[in-house]
Amino acid sequence: MKQEYTVIIYSENHIGLLSQVSTVFTRRNVNIESITSSESAIRGIHKITIVAITEEEQIEKVRDQLDKRIDVVKAFVFGPEDVIHQEIALYKVPTEAFLDSDEVEQLIRKHNARILEISREYTVVEKTGHKDETQELFEKLSQYGVTQFTRSGRVAVTKLNKELLSSYLDKLESEKNIK
Repeated sequence: MKQEYTVIIYSENHIGLLSQVSTVFTRRNVNIESITSSESAIRGIHKITIVAITEEEQIEKVRDQLDKRIDVVKAFVFGPEDVIHQEIALYKVPTEAFLDSDEVEQLIRKHNARILEISREYTVVEKTGHKDETQELFEKLSQYGVTQFTRSGRVAVTKLNKELLSSYLDKLESEKNIK
């Protein structure tokens, strides 16, 4: 049965790694729904967060293939209940829509969005939330003429107390000291 998975990949920040990672998903015929990359809490290690909808068996194979990459330190797979996540969306709406009535302002307040910039021609609105929340606001603002819209990929942290990579590295270190 297909479900949504969040794959978190810890790696060094090397040119071409993102291409290698996406190739692993492509070869397994798994579509990437969203992708983000940033520094992690561990110095010198980057974190790539990927959302995919697939079967458990497929995502486990993807993870195993990712772990074989030289630049990948470790990859982990999480179900929806294992992570806390958000996305950010930006909407560019004609400023005229705000001047004509207070409906757009009420929509922004109702959806806990905020105004980032106002010019004579346009107003930029920001909404942080889950994909369905940012999509709902887009659909409601569309009647006022959204001229640009963009949504980030997922940013996520696990519900675990400690970064899984830290635990993994500690385990490797202790195994190394035993030998």
